[in-house]
Amino acid sequence: MSEIDVMIGVIGGSGIYEIDGLDGAEWVEVETPWGAPSDAVLTGRLAGVPMAFLPRHGRGHRHSPTTVPYRANIDALKRLGVSDVVSVSACGSFREEMAPGDFVIVDQFIDRTFARDKSFFGTGCVAHVSVAHPTCPRLSTIAGDAAEAAGAKVHRGGTYLAMEGPQFSTLAESKMYRESWGADVIGMTNMPEAKLAREAELCYASVAMITDYDSWHPDHGEVDVTEIIKTLMGNAEKGRALAAGLPERLGPTRALCEHGCDRALEFAILTAPEARDPEVVAKLDAVAGRVLNG
Repeated sequence: MSEIDVMIGVIGGSGIYEIDGLDGAEWVEVETPWGAPSDAVLTGRLAGVPMAFLPRHGRGHRHSPTTVPYRANIDALKRLGVSDVVSVSACGSFREEMAPGDFVIVDQFIDRTFARDKSFFGTGCVAHVSVAHPTCPRLSTIAGDAAEAAGAKVHRGGTYLAMEGPQFSTLAESKMYRESWGADVIGMTNMPEAKLAREAELCYASVAMITDYDSWHPDHGEVDVTEIIKTLMGNAEKGRALAAGLPERLGPTRALCEHGCDRALEFAILTAPEARDPEVVAKLDAVAGRVLNG
């Protein structure tokens, strides 16, 4: 297979709960072996390209970062036929030049979450995928172009510190992440989302929309939720415009990913076929069916 049909999945974070202008828009309930996704998935077409939009926290913001059903969300998108996932989320900044209102195209993560299921695999079917480069450079470039066209100031490349939350950082933590660890932005939702997308052989790009300077900045003090919400609303409009600009840039078909995202499981499954648990394999039908049933 040299070309695949493109279906764009957009996972919307705080402030982004739908995509405007979809032809044939319909909210679809998707059942997964990992439970219910955060919400129904909004499907339709833009510029002739099928799209699927999933509000990460659910409409009305029902899920905290910890309770987001990450496995169900990624499975649901894969089950619908999504090939490319663009994650849009709010974040804080550790860099003066990465100011509130700017967008960062994330290319690295530090995962500090601890209360979430982080893999589709485990006892009965063991797999190890590489997340050395956890986002897709091809898709990230396209997302950055779409963000700039939407009017955002874009920083291409940055390390995202994923914290558990739901509380914001202490001052000591904020300084450590910024000064010792070299993180650029901080958020609560891109992990394990990015890892699961890799396991599901989905190209994944992360667009982090900056709302604040976390707590390290001497002129801004602690995070002010009212200011975050104000910036969030401005970012959300550009985030929706970014999503609307993806179809014309991706097109209806594309070649296999030159970076191998869509073949991440090629040599990742270690459990011998005769030793695999049939119940576990059955749960993996959408995310790993290509290699398990091929």
